[in-house]
Order: sequence, then C-alpha cells, then structure tokens
Amino acid sequence: MTIRRHNPPTVHSPAGRYNHVTVHPVGNGLKRVVLAGQVGVKPDGAIAGDLAAQIEQAWDNLLACLASEKLGPGHLVKIVYFTTVNTPEALKLSREIRARKLGDVAPSSTFLVIAGLAGPDYKVEIEGEAVGPE
Repeated sequence: MTIRRHNPPTVHSPAGRYNHVTVHPVGNGLKRVVLAGQVGVKPDGAIAGDLAAQIEQAWDNLLACLASEKLGPGHLVKIVYFTTVNTPEALKLSREIRARKLGDVAPSSTFLVIAGLAGPDYKVEIEGEAVGPE
C-alpha cells in the first residue's frame, strides 16, 4: 500500500508539519482522500475578512484540495465543520454557503462550536474525507 501526501499549490502552505491531502488506495480501483482542516486563509497566506469570507475561503480551500486529486464535491463522504461563532445567524450563513458550494451533495457531517482554533483570528475550519477512482 502506497500512501501519498501533498500540498496543492492553489492552497496556502501548511503552518506546521503536516500535509493538506493524504491519499491511500482502498482496493477495487478506489482511493480514500483525507483532507486536513481548512481555514479561511487565502493562497497568499492572508486571512479572509469576516465570517462569511472565511467560510467561503475554507470551502474553496477544501474543494481545491479535492480538485488536486481530480475529485469534486460528489466524492465527499464526510465533513467536520468547526466554528468559534455560536449564533443562529452564523449557523444559517454556514448552511447557505455549504449549499452553494456542494449543491445537492449531502455527505455525512458534524458541526461543532468550539472555544478556539489554531489562530485567534480564525472563525471556521472544515475538514473532510472523500472516496474516488484511483
């Protein structure tokens, strides 16, 4: 079994010693793709502005990681969404943006409100797993 790890050039460089994408074969011509949590950081390293901008950027980063493996939203099997903003408006906004980014795709999902993320200015982080053709 060969495990591949990489960082797409279309996503900001990792802040620590990890990779955005880890891929391993699961058999029958399929691969499992594990996507590191993506925050609202632009490819140039700047943090996107308000909550909406950070949600948009986090989804863009996650989808760019998928695209680096020639996969799309329909290959997602699970997402975990973390946010530090616990308001009904924030939940509504996150659902609206998710619906726009994923369309009719509805992977298994967990939504968590937490005290903080790796950086004090980060408001959201989204991680995922996908399965697709090798």
